[in-house]
Amino acid sequence: MRKGIHPEAYRLVIFKDTSNDSAFLTRSSAASRETMMWEDGNEYPVVKVEISNTSHPFYTGKSMFVDTAGRIEKFKNRYAKKAEVKEAK
Repeated sequence: MRKGIHPEAYRLVIFKDTSNDSAFLTRSSAASRETMMWEDGNEYPVVKVEISNTSHPFYTGKSMFVDTAGRIEKFKNRYAKKAEVKEAK
């Protein structure tokens, strides 16, 4: 096997859903600098995700709007500037 192309460790990691603060413990090689105490009293690395099975509309059966990246504000700002330029002409 070639050196340097494989993940460092396949270990227990906590995946935390930032939209509803649910979390689950599983194995992964995803890198993380943050750690968190789990229910068993041990500390594990944490990987934050925006959507998981506890918040995704397909699994919950509910329609939910998640705007964590500020997409609406970016859209409004971008097109407000273009409207100002057109009005100035």
